[in-house]
Amino acid sequence: MGHRITTQARGKGGPTYRAPSHRYKAALKHVGNVEVTTKGTIFDIEHDPARNCPIALVKLEGGEKVYMLVTEGIGIGDDVAWGSDIEVKNGNTLPLSGIPTGAYICNIEAKPNDGGKFVRASGVQAIVVDKAEDKVGVKMPSGKTKWFNSRCRATVGIVAGGGRGEKPFVTAGNKFHKMANTASNWPRVRGVAMNVIDHPFGGGGHQHPGRPKTVARGTSPGRTVGHVAARQTGRARK
Repeated sequence: MGHRITTQARGKGGPTYRAPSHRYKAALKHVGNVEVTTKGTIFDIEHDPARNCPIALVKLEGGEKVYMLVTEGIGIGDDVAWGSDIEVKNGNTLPLSGIPTGAYICNIEAKPNDGGKFVRASGVQAIVVDKAEDKVGVKMPSGKTKWFNSRCRATVGIVAGGGRGEKPFVTAGNKFHKMANTASNWPRVRGVAMNVIDHPFGGGGHQHPGRPKTVARGTSPGRTVGHVAARQTGRARK
């Protein structure tokens, strides 16, 4: 049969294909819940291997230290807060019902008090566009409008670290160290460049698949490559 192809190895799992979460610093969840107001001061700005945006180390009033996503414009010494009866300003986290229409927000909860799930990548933001009873409409970075429970919390502002995609890696070593902190498949080798025992498209006198690239959904794992369960094949004709 040959060797297991990369898809099979990744599906089986193992340390080679697992994200190195032991290097990550924190889960970055909102502090407390909607009913409780919590305040703190940004103690330090740090790098987190788990993400491409900076994170802030916040010292709460009780002395506890937690991490949070950094929004553009806040720095060491600034005050931040979580709650419903707080000022709507950059870096503060409030329920969507308390954030005015047109405001930029990030780190939005999918359900009340789940800590934040959406709009967390560097340089992205969502916009509050509409409110209706207990629902709030938010225009997501994709351009689509998503409706959330009005008690879901979100941080006011734009996630810091925007423009990171404009800086080139320059060296393969820089790309290696970035990808080493993710569960991504890198470097990715083309199937047609492999040997015949390593991939269904491997081998041959020159680099070509040598077989149809469209396969059925139920094909055996070692053959599930190319266009899996394609809706259509061949040239699109009008």
